[in-house]
Amino acid sequence: MNQQRRDMLRLSAALSLAVAAGLIKPEEARAEAAHWNKAAFSTKSVSDTVKALGGSAASASDQIVLTAPDIAENGAVVPIAVTSKAANTQSIAILIEKNPNTLAASFDIPAGTEPSVTTRVKMGQTSKVYALVKADNKFFVAEKEIKVTLGGCGG
Repeated sequence: MNQQRRDMLRLSAALSLAVAAGLIKPEEARAEAAHWNKAAFSTKSVSDTVKALGGSAASASDQIVLTAPDIAENGAVVPIAVTSKAANTQSIAILIEKNPNTLAASFDIPAGTEPSVTTRVKMGQTSKVYALVKADNKFFVAEKEIKVTLGGCGG
């Protein structure tokens, strides 16, 4: 199945559930689907992803805490947590260098919200994982290599 089709099906299902549960109105769901950054989720490298998200380059920062296992026994479900200590954090993205599409997840962080996210990602092979944080309209990055013993993306 085409990856873009999978992504759109996931987004549609999540928005449908939110509408059914009364969490958001149908017009808000349509607006959210239109807001999706298709170009960023289609990139094939870290630098292309940064550009698609609106930056020119990202600098390394000790203000980002990337928590993930050193070895993932199953690449289909790799837990990753990112916390930003940078002031005015606007977004957090998770990038996986050797996945078919580099950008695995992107989260907008509303003002006044604790800039911390936790999710599970799929990794096809051993790769560097990047936590990309946008704060004060500048991009910062932290990285960690995760060894995958059982493939997730087609493995």
